[in-house]
Parts: sequence; C-alpha cells; structure tokens
Amino acid sequence: MNILVAIDFSKGSIHALEYAINYANIMKADIQMVWVNDINTPETVFSSVATELRREKKKNFEKLLTKYRKELIHGKLNYILKKGKVHQEIAKQVISTNANLIFTGTHGITGFEEYWIGSNAYRIITYAPCPVITLRNEYKFKKSIKKILFTVDNSPKTLQKLEPTTEVAKLFNSHIHILSIYATSMSLMHRRVDDKLEKVKKHLAKNDIAFTVEKVKNDNITTTVLKYAEKNNVDLISIMTDQERSNAGVFLGTSPRQIISNSAFPVLCIQPSGIKIITK
Repeated sequence: MNILVAIDFSKGSIHALEYAINYANIMKADIQMVWVNDINTPETVFSSVATELRREKKKNFEKLLTKYRKELIHGKLNYILKKGKVHQEIAKQVISTNANLIFTGTHGITGFEEYWIGSNAYRIITYAPCPVITLRNEYKFKKSIKKILFTVDNSPKTLQKLEPTTEVAKLFNSHIHILSIYATSMSLMHRRVDDKLEKVKKHLAKNDIAFTVEKVKNDNITTTVLKYAEKNNVDLISIMTDQERSNAGVFLGTSPRQIISNSAFPVLCIQPSGIKIITK
C-alpha cells in the first residue's frame, strides 16, 4: 500500500502529512512525500540556484523524516524531489508507485498564492489517477474517522464514489451518513434518486457498515452538504469531482470546487473514471 503527500513545506502540507500518517497506520501503508520544483527557468542558466534549492529541500525533508518516521508504525516514510508542473509530476508519481491515495492541504478561499499546494490543489485533484483527500490547515483531526458523509443525488456518476467510501469505512469502522438530495421538484428525478439510495443502502448493509439516511429537498447542493456536515460534525465528506472539459482543458465542476474550498472538514475526492479502490 502506498500513500503520496504533496509537500511544499507550508503548515498546510505538514498538517496533511500528519493526517496521512493516521491513514497509513491503519492501512499499513508506506508514505512518500513529494515536492515539485515548478519554477520555469532554464537550469543551464540558473544551475547553481537550482542545485542550492534542491539541497535546501533535501535538508527540510531530512528534518521531516527525523520528526515523523517513528510515528509511521507499519510502513516506511520517504521523499522524492521532482521538477515540472506540480499536478503532472504527482500524477506520474502515483502511476510509478501504484499509489492508493494522495493527501494535499488546501488553504481554501483565503489561499496564499505563494504556496503551490494552495493554487494547485484543484489541478492535483482533477488530474490524479487515484482518490485525493484534502484538508484545511486549521482542521483539528482525530485519530479515527467515525462519521463519513455520503451524498446521493441525481448526477449519473454519484454512485462511483460508493466503493472507495466503503473501503474507508471498513478501515476505520465508520458510520456513514447518507444524505439524499432532491434538487428538483420533478417526481421522476425523485424516483431516480430513491433508486440510487436503495442501491447504496443494500451495498452498505452487505458490507456490515452502519448507516443513517436523511432526505433533503434543496437545489443548492453545496450549501446542503456543508450545513449537514457542520450540524453532524462529520469526520470526512465523500464527493465525486464531476470533472468538466473545455477547450482550455479539464476542470472541476462548480459544486465540488465550492465544497472543497469551503469545507471545514476533510474531503475525499473521487474521480469519475480511473478510480483506484482503497483496499487493505
């Protein structure tokens, strides 16, 4: 089992590392910290600067190894330095290491552009070939994941997040809060949501996972999800990224982007295709 943590040495990325260690200890996984030099300058001109930068980052990583290596009970903690576009290099590293999860900090709507972990978090999520967990720097996480919020709506791919969410629930013996959202008044759409809800309930019951169900009529999915999460003080929100394509490339849909930006809780982001299942 392998976990990647995007590191830029900001407080947010170190916080994500500490959170990832909890998962790794349960999954009995290794953790690889990844730093990417995304400065677009010719190394032939600034070779001495680039060399000094790498030397500095290696020293920083060695400090992290000294501090956190003993906290990783079953796996190994290591690091790698890359150069290029952050999201592309992390995606490549996922493939080369067969990673199961990526952890990345996000500064949310008050992001600091000098930290690539904030400005590139969405690109990491969009291009990653495996699930990504994001969390804010100020989130005070617990050692376990007791409550997971799982939404069911009328989007055609909403159930694709079911299996990865189930596996996290198995790892932590979590209780899943199913939030069934009816975004329109059309009875046909209601029946479609209900049909998906029944599939989720059967799947969770088959896997001996405790769950509760709440049904809400609201056309604002983001507000509905965040209010429910806060009211029930959940430990994790599971969402589909609902990626969209344009001539400019791939980007996140409005609702998942808003949830990731505004959530006070960690978010498990599941891509609509190429999903890697988290297994023991």
